[in-house]
Amino acid sequence: MDNSRVFKMSFASVYPHYILKAEKKGRTKAEVDEIIFWLTGYNKQTLQQQIDNKCDFETFFAQAPQLNPNVSKITGVICGYRVEDIEDKLMQKIRYLDKLIDELAKGKTMEKILRK
Repeated sequence: MDNSRVFKMSFASVYPHYILKAEKKGRTKAEVDEIIFWLTGYNKQTLQQQIDNKCDFETFFAQAPQLNPNVSKITGVICGYRVEDIEDKLMQKIRYLDKLIDELAKGKTMEKILRK
């Protein structure tokens, strides 16, 4: 898997796709944001700054205030890989986010998605 291209993609360019995926399934931008806040520790203002700065995924996760301590509870397959087995820590964080957005689009409750 060539991770270098993924790492250099801007988070801002992918973010609208997360929202679109959720909205196609009757979910909301607010729920997407809540997932991102939960995973990264960003808030509305700091997330918007990352989007405005068009930072890449590497920067997005490097500058995240705090990765949620419950990320180890995110398990399963995304893009053909078990998220808990991904060795590259940055790729694992990106796939955690992908997995959570997938769960949202599949209709899981926010309580389950946020591992409460």
